[in-house]
Amino acid sequence: MNGLNKGIRKVEIALRWDPSPSEEPSTDLDLVAAPYLADAPHGDPAYVVHFDSRSPDGTITLDRDSQDGKGFGYDEVMTLELDRLDPRYARVVVGVVIQQQQAPRTFSGVRNPGLRIREGYDVLAEDDFGGAPGATAATVAEFVREGSGPWEFRAGVHGFDGDPADFSRAMGAARRA
Repeated sequence: MNGLNKGIRKVEIALRWDPSPSEEPSTDLDLVAAPYLADAPHGDPAYVVHFDSRSPDGTITLDRDSQDGKGFGYDEVMTLELDRLDPRYARVVVGVVIQQQQAPRTFSGVRNPGLRIREGYDVLAEDDFGGAPGATAATVAEFVREGSGPWEFRAGVHGFDGDPADFSRAMGAARRA
């Protein structure tokens, strides 16, 4: 990386899905973000941002929240202002959780899901969760930095097959190569 590269600065993560048919319970997907401290990048998150919350410093916000996928375009939108995030954080992991209160559901049971990650107008990644059909949750993005260096983006959807309530503890685990 040369001296002119500022890395990833401000990112929008957008999630969409179609509503369930009228005879089925509604489908609710939620974006979740968790920052990790530099001295524990794979330990417990410093905090978790999800529906009805935001980061203590306002650098991670859920701008749009849907409980049923109804509407046009993207149903849930989260903004990460990485350039404003405190230097003590070295990693931010973003995930998607399928709420299970209405009915047990995996990504294969979600109608037309879609994910877009972009910085400004530049699309960094898009996905349809086809690689995690049996999962109830998935990590969808990882942002990392060394020291006070620039943020880098690591794409990839990694499914989680356990209880979604345990997902926030498991989402920061180190990935096997």
